[in-house]
Formats: sequence, C-alpha cells, structure tokens
Amino acid sequence: MLEEQTLTSYAPAMRYTNGQLESQFKTILENKQLVNFVESISQMVIILNKHRQVVYANNSYKDFCKQLNHDPLIGKRPGETFNCANAFNSLTGCGTTDACKSCGAVNAILESQKGKRSTKECQILTIHNDALDLEVTANPLDLDGEKLTIFSVNDISADKRRKSLERVFIHDLLNSAGAISGLSSILKEIDDPEQLKDIAQTIEDASQNLIEEIQAQRELSAAERGELQLQLREVSSNTLLTDLQKTYAKHELNNGKPIQLSMDSTECTLTTDLVLVRRILGNMIKNAIEMNVPHDTITLCCKENENSIELSVHNNSVVPNKVKDQLFKRFFSTKGQGRGLGTYSMKLLGEKYLNGKVGFTSCEESGTTFYIQLPK
Repeated sequence: MLEEQTLTSYAPAMRYTNGQLESQFKTILENKQLVNFVESISQMVIILNKHRQVVYANNSYKDFCKQLNHDPLIGKRPGETFNCANAFNSLTGCGTTDACKSCGAVNAILESQKGKRSTKECQILTIHNDALDLEVTANPLDLDGEKLTIFSVNDISADKRRKSLERVFIHDLLNSAGAISGLSSILKEIDDPEQLKDIAQTIEDASQNLIEEIQAQRELSAAERGELQLQLREVSSNTLLTDLQKTYAKHELNNGKPIQLSMDSTECTLTTDLVLVRRILGNMIKNAIEMNVPHDTITLCCKENENSIELSVHNNSVVPNKVKDQLFKRFFSTKGQGRGLGTYSMKLLGEKYLNGKVGFTSCEESGTTFYIQLPK
C-alpha cells in the first residue's frame, strides 16, 4: 500500500497497489449478482474502493470514457477517468487539491464512506477544455468486509445547456429587444432633431448589442460541437484594443467606468481569428465592468514576448480565493444561477481553437488581470 502523502489539500491521497487492485477486481467478478446488477443499469456506474479508486466499471461508463476494457480505468479516481484538469494539477491526483473542496463528486464519495447515500452535481473542465455537467450518486457497499462505494453518474450537460439558453440567452435577448421597442415607440412623439438623433443612436447601439449576443451564442454552440471554423487574418494589436476601448466605453453595461490603453502597451501584428479574439477580450472587459469597485479604471494592454503575444484586461477588483479554482467552469458564476458562460468561453475559444493560454492573476496589491497569450 502506498504511504499517505502529506501534500494533499483535501481528501486522503493514499492508493492501493496494483496487486491489491487486481485482487479487489477479481473479488467483484466472482460476485455474479453484483456484476449483473451493475451491468443491467443504463446509467454509468463504477465501484470504488476506500481510496476512491475504480475497481470495476460497467459498459456504459467505459463507453462514456471511450475505454474498451477495464485496464485503463482500474486504479484511477473518477476525476482522472474524465480527464478533469484539476485531477492533473497535483501529483496526488483527483480529490486532493484545493479546487476539489467544492467538487460534488469527491464530496458525495466522502459522505457515502460515512454510511449514507449522497447525490450531488459536479462540474468538470477537462484537460481538453471540454465542459461536463454531471449528477453523481454515491452509495455505500460492504462486500466481504471491504468498504466500497457504488458511484453512478448521469450526464446532465444537455439539460444544463437548455436551461442556460432559457435563463440567460433568451432573457438577455428580451431585455435588448424590449429596450429597442421602448425607444422606438418614443420616436413618434419627439420633434426635436437633436433628441431624435440621440435616440436613433441609442437604438443602433442596442441593436448591435442584440446581434452580438446572438453571434456569441452561435459561436459558443459551434465551438462545443467542434464545428467552429477559424477565419485567420493579420490583426493590429493597437487597432484591436482601440476598437474595444471605444465599443465598451459606450456599452449598455458600462455606467461611466473609464477604459484606457496602457502606456506600456506594445504595437504588434498577430495572425489570428479577429472575431474570436474580440469575443474573448470583450468578455474580459465585461467582467471588469461588472466588478463593483469604487473609482475603478479598466486598462487594456498588449505585450510582445519571445514566443507569444499577450493581450490583457486589468482592473482593481480582487477574485476571492474560493472562486479562483472554479472561475473557468461552465455555468460557474458569482452573478447568480445560470450565468458563467463568459469566462468558460474565454478558455474554450482561446485554448481549444486559438492554441493560446487563457488565465488571470489576482491579489490585493495589484488587482486582477485577465490575459490571453497567443503564439506568434
């Protein structure tokens, strides 16, 4: 048996050896009634030992993980079978990092090890920037004196996406359409040419925001299906940042928060998909606009490094520690249920499609900077 590792930040890190795992696997195979029961269930099901390691997986689970036999799964923990990014951020693996403290999967397993059934939701961002939304149930099982857990999984990603479309996207569209309708109804009652011009400009801006929302949702859906086609072109960093500065200075979300270009910003040319880069930086700027920080200023910057070009958005807010590890998960948000697509789409579009690196730094002394590093 491997020794307990002291580096764990949450659940125990101890694991059984290969020999012990093989013995447990054989014990389960000998229990025909248990195997037949697990295989008769349409849900994904695995059996875990007391160290949260897989000792048996039914065919539904193996199909979902794209494994043809047991060998690649035996000994792994649930997050490792799903390629959870957090599971590979530590030598001690799934369930042992700070980020794991808010994971529904490990918490359900830990509760089941205390003798009670537990059902929770689990959000996973994989090492390939795919998002999984799962409902997991952990049931305690005593087999020949061995404390095991029957761990079943429902993929609820499609349901989450549907609810997101209803709650977020359609809600935002109705707000924008309502604003346009309200302003349009006022036009026929106004005779002052200057006032008419101002309202017409406001309607044009609101219409553009409406189009942006529709395009953003379409891009995100295509990206998640793996169908997004890149349109590469040469882009001037200074032109890009200046355009974003003008756009979001008058955005409907912005109530007068200043947006400026950094004095240290470098002018350079990069070859990329302009629409996607604008979408990523636009989401970073929107996040900064929505932060409630007195006398805040948003600063846009470009820095050229040896192998990459970094575009960033800075403001004076601070991201709480409990939020940092969750920030790029789909539907995770500090703004309420059903939000959280902005930061998730940054990671998906920036890393999976533009081959860059998306991240952030945040502390009391220097505030928060979101960035995307793109290869030259």
